[in-house]
Amino acid sequence: MKRMMFICHGNICRSPMAELIMKKILLENHAEHEIEVTSAAVSREEIGNPVYPPARKELEKHGISCQGKYAVQVKRSDYEKYDLFFVMDESNLFYLSRIFPDDPQQKIHKLLEYAGFSGDVADPWYTGDFAKAYQDIEKGCQGLWEKIKL
Repeated sequence: MKRMMFICHGNICRSPMAELIMKKILLENHAEHEIEVTSAAVSREEIGNPVYPPARKELEKHGISCQGKYAVQVKRSDYEKYDLFFVMDESNLFYLSRIFPDDPQQKIHKLLEYAGFSGDVADPWYTGDFAKAYQDIEKGCQGLWEKIKL
């Protein structure tokens, strides 16, 4: 079984959206038992908090529940446990490099590389545009699925 982790700053907006969107894609393609998906934060400030209400509302618009999802922080030991890590932006990449000082197996990628461009998923915490974040994350997850589908 492959294991992947989506990462953002606080694990209350973008990375849980990515986790849940990817789980939906896997379920729709009958691959939910082949790939384990989770998400985490590079920071500690939101640990234990649920998905941010506007992110939850955006997910619900697309028929996705985030019930039971609470913020956790990525740990150094996760590098050996997971096959792939997907960050939302350059800042996440920088802070993740402090948790994983190197990436010898080239497991770390920016999610939007799989959407056909190398940009960042803008942080809706600051932009307020949760619909745009959802669209970008969904494009990244769809592209990722096309790359890894079994």
